[in-house]
Amino acid sequence: MSTETQYLTPEKFAALKKELETLKSDRRKEVAEHLEYAKRLGDLSENAEYHQAREEQAEVEDRIARLEDLLKNAVVSQGGGSDTATIGSTVHLSKEGENGRSFVYTIVGSEEADMSQGKISNRSPLGSALLGYKKGDSVKVNTPKGLMVYKIVEIK
Repeated sequence: MSTETQYLTPEKFAALKKELETLKSDRRKEVAEHLEYAKRLGDLSENAEYHQAREEQAEVEDRIARLEDLLKNAVVSQGGGSDTATIGSTVHLSKEGENGRSFVYTIVGSEEADMSQGKISNRSPLGSALLGYKKGDSVKVNTPKGLMVYKIVEIK
């Protein structure tokens, strides 16, 4: 499994822990019942339901292993409350040269990055470039569209 440190907010850590508990108790039981039903249908070599149940079982077990590894190695980051951008910080940026066009992003670990919610990964070009900078700093970011310059307006 992965040995890279994953950063999680307390909310995401709790959600993943709950998902793991559900998979281990309810979902495993459902899959086992489906597998038993499929076994009773007869010849296993040509039993599509049995093969589907086995695939489903493998997917559930893979997800359980991944979550256990992730939660074991995760660093829960409170973030925010600092004048320096860190994981968990919400950063208000203005794009230089675009008449005050502004953006607000929260820097999170890659597991919970979601652009539609304004959450960017600490491993993304912008997320990694912002780390360690303070309010008022200009940050240069190499993007697929070329070099972009952002000014940090506020950090929460």
